[in-house]
Amino acid sequence: MKNLKLVLVLLLAVAIIPANAQEKKKKDFEIHTIAFYNLENLFDTINDPVKFDEASPIMEMNTNRQETYVKKVRNMARVVSEIGKEEARNSPAIIGVSEVENRQVLVDLVNDPQLVKKDYGIIHYDSPDRRGIDVAMLYQKALFRPISTSSHELKIYDDLSRKRVYTRDQLLVTGELKGDLIHIIVNHWPSRSGGEARSRSKRVAAAKLNKHIVDSLQAIDPYAKIFSMGDFNDNPTNSSLKDVLEAKSDKNKVKLKGIYNPMEGFFKQGLGSNAYRDAWSLFDQILITKPLLEKDYTSFRFFRAGIFNKNYLISKKGRYKGYPFRSFSSGWTGGYSDHFPVYVFVVREI
Repeated sequence: MKNLKLVLVLLLAVAIIPANAQEKKKKDFEIHTIAFYNLENLFDTINDPVKFDEASPIMEMNTNRQETYVKKVRNMARVVSEIGKEEARNSPAIIGVSEVENRQVLVDLVNDPQLVKKDYGIIHYDSPDRRGIDVAMLYQKALFRPISTSSHELKIYDDLSRKRVYTRDQLLVTGELKGDLIHIIVNHWPSRSGGEARSRSKRVAAAKLNKHIVDSLQAIDPYAKIFSMGDFNDNPTNSSLKDVLEAKSDKNKVKLKGIYNPMEGFFKQGLGSNAYRDAWSLFDQILITKPLLEKDYTSFRFFRAGIFNKNYLISKKGRYKGYPFRSFSSGWTGGYSDHFPVYVFVVREI
């Protein structure tokens, strides 16, 4: 009789375990893509007298400017439409962009046939950058509702001449992703013109501005879900990200008001988003704050990061073979950008 009772208990335990496992598997999640893409000189064909836009590749062309512009927009739209699509079954809910000349080029982009049905909204401010390039954010109106937007000026000076260096502002957007409050900061930090060491202080200054924005948000809400994305013109291991922003590569070491950099692992594996002189860099990154790492999936949490480096975005021949297939190199190439896009997936239980 005792043996019979033991058998019944064991059979019941075996029956219960699969049932619990099956119940867990039944949970459904929604997934959305948040991305960033340097669009490599998305300029129109009109000379703006208050900008140095005549130095842009398309303005330096003597013929076929409008035809080239249409092709460039079409190529950018194709990439944007495909980032994260395999997993999320949709184009990015939110995408930050850089190297855009003005709002009109973004209007043309979101109205391309490959994107128009997504009904992207545009958030853009003109920046004081000498070349006239700006950052901006696009969002699917059905998924994201902006609450507030602001542009934050970066005041920096040349180390030798002490003259003001006019560069890109940092864009802050606060809004609701399907009712979940999040904050997006879009960056395009000063370049490495003149060398990494000589220009380092400018990116350190950009990092300090970025940290000030993050700190201000966290002072209001320590649990703020913040995404800071952009072309930082620094790698994940450079001092601007490691010392100023104190971005961690290990999730377990991120404290409440800390920052996690999911891109650092890719960089240490030798992966990059742009290349120069046969060396890969990972200047394009998306950083996130601690609350996005929690395990309570009743609201959106970080799932996975990636570099969107599909085969068609890679040069197959010439001096840039193996590099991102850029749009311009002594004229129009038929390519896309000299940077790969980067992205993160966020998920929520439904």
